[in-house]
Amino acid sequence: MKLPKVLRISPELTPYVLLSPFVGLFLVFGMFPLAFSLYLAFQTWEPTSGLGAMQFVGLENFAFALEDEWFWKSLKNTAWLAVASGVPQHLVAIPLAVFIHTSFKRLRDGVVGAYFLPYITSSVAIAIMFSSLFSTDFGVVNTALRGLFGMENIDWLGRPENIKPAIAMIVFWRYVGFNVVLYLAALQTIPKDLYEAATMDGAGRLQQFFYITLPSLKPMIFFGVTLSVIGGLQLFEEPFILTGGRGGSDQSGMTTAIYLYRMAFDFNDFGAASAMSWLLFFLVVVLTWLTNRAFKPRNAGG
Repeated sequence: MKLPKVLRISPELTPYVLLSPFVGLFLVFGMFPLAFSLYLAFQTWEPTSGLGAMQFVGLENFAFALEDEWFWKSLKNTAWLAVASGVPQHLVAIPLAVFIHTSFKRLRDGVVGAYFLPYITSSVAIAIMFSSLFSTDFGVVNTALRGLFGMENIDWLGRPENIKPAIAMIVFWRYVGFNVVLYLAALQTIPKDLYEAATMDGAGRLQQFFYITLPSLKPMIFFGVTLSVIGGLQLFEEPFILTGGRGGSDQSGMTTAIYLYRMAFDFNDFGAASAMSWLLFFLVVVLTWLTNRAFKPRNAGG
């Protein structure tokens, strides 16, 4: 009885064969939706019943987006939340990472895991938990403020001026641990000889922090800030769940991502939603480029 020949692949083709499943999935679930959304940005399409017909409208969707006051309001809300939740993340994460790095030896992994836990927790669970914490009458936040400072109950989720701070606190709490892990990893790459030499020269801890630690962390700070910029402009889950998908009172918690979702699935205007998404993409590109310029060494060319 003859055994079947074993299928052999030449060494030159092996990498391509092994990569083909990923490439195929990426083309279907990554590149196709991206290309289709770009095509859709120049069409009018309202699939109210099944797949409706498309009609080419050129740049009308982009013109509509730029004239839409709700789109600009969502951008302002998004920018406010990105700054209010992103900047404190790094201002807290850097010194916290330094403290953990210098103060904890055996228990370091457990402490880092505790700070990292909110990042891997379900967004729905987080939103439900904070909905209870920010409850007007029985929330822990109002109870603490009333007990410590004698303040009256704050309607966190019902008044426009309070929604954005509440969302910013949730985003900060969730992602500060992720940044701590980033900076802690970078701290472990700094040579100890630098600190020993600085100590011998009489430099204190504060001087070592500003002249050794921060300059050494600059590449990681650039990476972390870039992630915060991209994530802040794409903020969706926390405000969507916390405000019931409607943006809250006076749409104060409506981010651009939520508005895109509503434009497509509530108002059935997929063309305008696609155009807005590409405008948001270009904004992310510009801000990322500005971040790169801000962190580039002064003597670097270009």
